[in-house]
Formats: sequence, structure tokens, C-alpha cells
Amino acid sequence: MHNKLKTILAAASAAAVTAGFAVAEIELPEVNPLEVNGPIICAGSSTVYPLAEAMAERFTDEGFGGNITIDSIGSGAGFERFCKAGESDIANASRPIKDKEIESCGDLGRSPIEFRVGTDALAVVVSKANDFAQDVTMEQLAAIFSTAGTWSDVDPSWPNEPIQRFSPGTDSGTFDYFTEEVFDKAKEPLLNAENLQLSEDDNVLVQGVAGSPYAIGYFGYAYYEENADKIRAVHIEGVEPSGANVDNQTYPLARPLYMYSDAGVMKSKPQVAAYLNFFLTYVNEEIKRVGYFPAPEAALDSAKQAWLDAMK
Repeated sequence: MHNKLKTILAAASAAAVTAGFAVAEIELPEVNPLEVNGPIICAGSSTVYPLAEAMAERFTDEGFGGNITIDSIGSGAGFERFCKAGESDIANASRPIKDKEIESCGDLGRSPIEFRVGTDALAVVVSKANDFAQDVTMEQLAAIFSTAGTWSDVDPSWPNEPIQRFSPGTDSGTFDYFTEEVFDKAKEPLLNAENLQLSEDDNVLVQGVAGSPYAIGYFGYAYYEENADKIRAVHIEGVEPSGANVDNQTYPLARPLYMYSDAGVMKSKPQVAAYLNFFLTYVNEEIKRVGYFPAPEAALDSAKQAWLDAMK
């Protein structure tokens, strides 16, 4: 049962990413926030957090009378709270759910439903005071976050100064995504690197990188954009993180953003179903303002169809 669900989720995600054709836009039933009440509990990705916060604020501004709790604790911790403890209604995630997490959900009688809500261009950033690291290859990026002791170890023309590394913590979907793309899923090269600071709080990472010309870090694009006055995004393989380069699929570190819930939760707590409906209906009106990029049309339609199927 769980393997079948995983297969369905993976196939839906792959289809959304590779679809090169226009599909008819799916419309969800209209939600009037004034008619919705009750608590909504969300937890998970710090990357998804700014988007979730913006959508919750809009939902409330348009009349929702209940309370929306959104905890920024990392994708892994969010899945644990949703699938193991059963304490949340929605898991926010910057990576797809894992098999073991699906199994944990099954033990609680939950079948996680995946909703693709947007796209992030993971930003690799340095201080504004850094005037040497403008562009790196994926191979150099791996060295910077593992075995290289100094910047000159990466490029002899760069300063002979120790690299100060800032990374999201191991509960973060951003950490998982980065190690998967840069180290082929191996975590040890990064975790064994010298001068490494881990934090689940992206604002801590921003401050750390901004504080030294020899620091480097990575996190969601929204946090880079919000702090572009003190940090600078490094180009990867000659490509800068941007909406255009996400759309044309040339930026190497673009990734999907998700929310997960369960049909039983959505039916027993109509406010959760209403919030997800509202989110999927209006997310593209807010997502660029927050600092992320819309999901492909096919992916958003798949999410809307998943909502409709859950409510049957």
C-alpha cells in the first residue's frame, strides 16, 4: 500500500516537471474565509515557511476566524510531527516525503497527499565583502563544502583564508536537497567539514554569512532576496538563481516546494481543506512577492486534482 502510494507520488511529480504541454486549468470550489473557523496546525520546512506565512495572513485578512499555527522546524521534523506524532494537520516540505515517513503515516492511519505549491532556486551565498567567488562549478561547490580548507584550495587566485561554512541543519529539507545534488545523497562530506555551523534558522545563517568575507552558505531564495543588501548569490555553472533560469531549467539547484495533508484530516477538519483550497487557488498571486517562483501549470493542476480526489 505504502509502496504504491510512493509510486503514485513520484509519478505525479515527474509528470509535472517533464510536461511540456499546456493543460486545462482546474478550478476548485470557491472558499469564503468568512465562513471558515477552527484551528489549523502546520509544521515543517523553513523554506516553505515565508510562503505559508503569507498565505495564512491573506486567509486571515479575508475573514478566516480561526488560528493558524505554522512552525518552522525543518522538513524532516515536520514529517515526524505529521506522520509519527499526528500533531499537525499539514506538513510543509522542501523535499518529497520518504518511504519511511509514508510508513509512519500509515501506522497512524494517514495517507499523505502531496500538493506542489511552488519552486525555489536554492541560493548559494557569500558576503557582499567577498569580491572573488563570483561563479563556481558543481565540483568546486562540493570542495567548498567538504575537503577544501582554504579558498585558495578551490582556486589558487582566491585568498589563502579558511572557508567558514554555514548550512541548514540535518532536519532541513534544504540540507537533504543540497547533499543529494552536490554529494549524491552522501551527508558525511558536509558534516565532516571544518568550520561548519548548522542551524535550522535561516536568519542565523544569513547573519553568519554576512559577517565575514570568507563565509559561504546556502538556503531558500526568499531569504537571499530579503537580505540582498548584505549578501550576494554565487552563480553555479555560470548561471545565476532567477525566475527566468528556473523556468528555462538551466539553474542547477532549482527544487519543488510542497505541502502534505491527509484526506481524513481534511474531511474531519473542514478548515484544513478550506485553507489548502485557498492556498492552491491564490498561491501564484503571492509567491513572487515572497521570493519564490510558481510551480509548473501541470504540477499545480495535479495538486488541485489531488485536493478534489481527497474530498470525494
